[in-house]
Amino acid sequence: QLPLTFTLVIFLFIVVKQFRSGVLNKKAINIPPGPWKLPVIGHLHHLLGHLPHHTLKDLAKKHGPLMFLQLGEVSSITASTPRVAKEILKVNDLIFADRATQFSGKITTYGGIGLILSPYGGHWRQLRKICILELLSAKKVQSFLSIRDEEVANLVETISSTVGSPVNLTQKIFSLTNEITCRAAFGEKCKEKETFMTLMKELVKLFNGFEIVDLFPSFKFLHMITDLIDVLLRLEEDNELEFPIENNCIKALILEIFIAGSDTSSVVLEWAFSEIVKHPRIMEKAQSEVRQVLHGKTKVGQSDINELKYLKLIIKETLRLHPPAPLLTPRESRERCEINGYEIPKGTKVIVNAWALGRDAENFKPERFEGRSVDYKGTNYEYIPFGAGKRICPGMSFGVANIELPLAQLLYHFDWKLPNGVKSEDLEMTEIYRGTVGRKYNLYLTPTLYFP
Repeated sequence: QLPLTFTLVIFLFIVVKQFRSGVLNKKAINIPPGPWKLPVIGHLHHLLGHLPHHTLKDLAKKHGPLMFLQLGEVSSITASTPRVAKEILKVNDLIFADRATQFSGKITTYGGIGLILSPYGGHWRQLRKICILELLSAKKVQSFLSIRDEEVANLVETISSTVGSPVNLTQKIFSLTNEITCRAAFGEKCKEKETFMTLMKELVKLFNGFEIVDLFPSFKFLHMITDLIDVLLRLEEDNELEFPIENNCIKALILEIFIAGSDTSSVVLEWAFSEIVKHPRIMEKAQSEVRQVLHGKTKVGQSDINELKYLKLIIKETLRLHPPAPLLTPRESRERCEINGYEIPKGTKVIVNAWALGRDAENFKPERFEGRSVDYKGTNYEYIPFGAGKRICPGMSFGVANIELPLAQLLYHFDWKLPNGVKSEDLEMTEIYRGTVGRKYNLYLTPTLYFP
């Protein structure tokens, strides 16, 4: 009975401590409203077993666009409207420039020394500068076009050999984006492909829930294209940086690029295909454009991609309805401040529900972006699939490039239909939350070769 008694004492101690702390906090500050909570776990029961971005949107309808949530011992606020998101990510961007502490993230990114989890400061500014100017610049992303082109061609060839039979497009797309990211990072193909893909899925699911000393030590850094590892090693050897880059920092950065670059691209590409198949009018219009622009071309350049105006609208609309990371990566307040008339204490975790911000219309309609200047670069707060402010994703160009070419080529070379006579309007669109939000059920489609 001793362990049970001890557990009960500890439980009561935590309950009393949290109750007293809650009473004192409520007396001391004017915190945002929130739903009812339980001892110890706080508001966690509202989120467990549900799609959190959906639940938070529904709770916001009852309690307001800025809510307070006690997630265990972590005080948190959530933003669910563009106005409140702008107040956090623009007006008070510097105050919320830190990332929320994540134990699993710190384990796998060598103490959180990569770009995603590093606290705001000189080290973080230097890493971001390296990413923007060296690793993920427009010029660098363009230099990987031959990799994208070759890997997409391999995918087209593989699918061509199985025409008439259902294809697991979910698996094919995830494999494609992983291969592109792997070659961009290391300069060669992934030799342990299945193992690596499984590893990436687990990392995304747990968002760095366990330590990885190194990814694949068997990789050699030899390739005609300057891969991202070479860039980081050169910067390390030059020894001209204000904050020296150590090997663990390089590994953390590359791991972050894999997680952010492969899974998010595959999720968006998968949802784009799902929406296109579900809406035959949109598929017909997209294929007409792609087949007109790419007709007779053996190689597809960036200038060709830039002509695919409707395809780009499809990607924009997909990002609106299906942002890959719907709750963005949580931030943390660096000091006490006021948001929407409420006081936010220092150290409060901040969750921005990017999925909720853009759902002013539930139907998939790419034409809504036609003739509008709205983009995903963080200036329109009703539409921030890549975040906004100082912590906006620096790899958005890399991610979008990994979506545009595969989508264009798969629409050009094949006609697609659902297997077993399933009607397009009956396509299952249930989500599953794993840090990113993908399809709960794999997307199977039957391809037919297109002959110009």
